[in-house]
Amino acid sequence: MIAGAMVGWRNPARYLAPLALAAAVTVTYLIVHHALTDKHSSTSMTAVQTTSTVVRHHRRTASTPTFYVVKSGDSLSEIAAKTGVSIATIEALNPHVNPNNLQPSQRLRLRR
Repeated sequence: MIAGAMVGWRNPARYLAPLALAAAVTVTYLIVHHALTDKHSSTSMTAVQTTSTVVRHHRRTASTPTFYVVKSGDSLSEIAAKTGVSIATIEALNPHVNPNNLQPSQRLRLRR
């Protein structure tokens, strides 16, 4: 009964909600796109300068551990190559270690 009464009903207001939603989405996109475009062009040089400053101030890297546990068959040169720490640095930080007699499970200091 209700469906029969609504067949001829063409209220123009039912088209306004989808149009308003589409307009709101379009305006939001344009505002955000414009803001990102302006921000990118004005801060690109600042971002490069900030990144180089941060890198310059960090002395240690997170990938270099403080100690290395010797594995069977390791040599001092292999350990230096694996960790990125020079042989001279390893020897200076571990004066009690004989480089020719490394034992498995022995801990070597890699940085202070």
